[in-house]
Amino acid sequence: MDISTLTIEKALELLARGEITSVSLVEACIEEIKKKDGEVHAYLEVFTDALEQAKIADQKRKDGDTGSLLGIPFSIKDNILIEGKRAGAASKILENYVAPYDATVIKNLKKAGAVFIGRVNMDEFAMGGSTENSAYGITKNPLDTSRVSGGSSGGSAASVSMHGALASLGSDTGGSIRQPASYCGVVGLKPTYGSVSRHGLMAMGSSLDVIGPIAHTVRDCEIVFNAIKGFEGGRDVYDSTSLSADEYKKVASEHVREESRPLRVGIVPALMNMGGVQDSVKKNLEESIELLKKAGCEIVDVELPNIGYSLAVYYVLMPAEVSSNMSRFDGVKFGSKSEGGDLLEDYLKTRGELLGKEVRRRIMLGTYVLSSGYYDAYYNKANVVRKLIADDFKKAFTKVDVILTPTAPSPAFKIGAHSSDPLQMYLEDVFTVTANLVGVPAISVPSGVVEDEGVKLPLGIQFTAPHCREDILFEVGKKFESVRVK
Repeated sequence: MDISTLTIEKALELLARGEITSVSLVEACIEEIKKKDGEVHAYLEVFTDALEQAKIADQKRKDGDTGSLLGIPFSIKDNILIEGKRAGAASKILENYVAPYDATVIKNLKKAGAVFIGRVNMDEFAMGGSTENSAYGITKNPLDTSRVSGGSSGGSAASVSMHGALASLGSDTGGSIRQPASYCGVVGLKPTYGSVSRHGLMAMGSSLDVIGPIAHTVRDCEIVFNAIKGFEGGRDVYDSTSLSADEYKKVASEHVREESRPLRVGIVPALMNMGGVQDSVKKNLEESIELLKKAGCEIVDVELPNIGYSLAVYYVLMPAEVSSNMSRFDGVKFGSKSEGGDLLEDYLKTRGELLGKEVRRRIMLGTYVLSSGYYDAYYNKANVVRKLIADDFKKAFTKVDVILTPTAPSPAFKIGAHSSDPLQMYLEDVFTVTANLVGVPAISVPSGVVEDEGVKLPLGIQFTAPHCREDILFEVGKKFESVRVK
């Protein structure tokens, strides 16, 4: 089986016709993992029951089951719970932790018939943009193993890119699905905040986190999104921020797109004049705009006056939420611990020895901005600007259906290139954090390649749509894929 050209959509057709089985599909993925993962290190664990799951899926198909993902092999980011499986957020503090229940997205995937091959590497507790911060080693880019796979869902993107799974679930707090998807040459979707339940996801920034798919095509991401969104009986009772189906439809209806007119794609000229964006990325965006015109899209300039503050706002609000969420990891409630002379020393040793440097850095930053005397100066002010940015997007979406930017300011960088410069690493998020601050959906789609040191590296473009209009992202993404292929 040539799995290198197989998509979820094609695999489902072949499974339905009986030309392949789920067992053969999973075996092909495991073979790729054996060949490539020794160097790439996408997987933290390949589940021993993966083939057994595939056999059950094949039997279900024989019995007439028509699950939307029946028999499709997935990898799952290490911060999403699967009952009875280890889940450690790539941290020593949760080493050997076994999930006591299924995340809602996992319940939905099980209902759709997905097969879970294993759990994949990530930046510890999703804090990073390169998967260099994992306590279990770096995940390398399958297209050039001297470079990062991106992060924090680097294992998810790499596992799909190297054909070790047909799709993966990642989490996105400021670009953690879209940026690694761009670096690894695959498609990554960050859904609308609340459209996918966060129950069973280890929280990083609770007002920012979203679970979403990484796959080879826009259509594949659409299939997975349709499987993981929604909840039994309206909202997910375990996630108060989740949207019911009726609420989702109501919000979606607020952006009216006349089917008779072309898709309007907004571009923000000011963004491309900012420092740090490589010339190759700017050129690729210009080429992508021409392709979109060929696809029948209308290009419109839009203004987002406050977007320049997005990164600063994000790196105030996100660490503040990290500081709050990480307080539960104290060596008492669950997870590993380091013994001290008394309770306070237990806390200090556990967190000091078992949490990585980047996690500790963000906890300290967040604690600082929430502390007495700085709460109003930083945290409250950042929330005010967050609202201004959201208002800018709302105004822009009265003129256009989607907004186009690069996904990242550069292709995948060399391992270690930004390790001693956290600020430079944070700047890699410049195009992606806004979607999380505003809560709107965004998708990264492969848009070309650039040659660097004799290696061809993928680039991605990002489409951002109004709340609950993932359908527009899928429409424009598929249009772009079709003209790129031609």
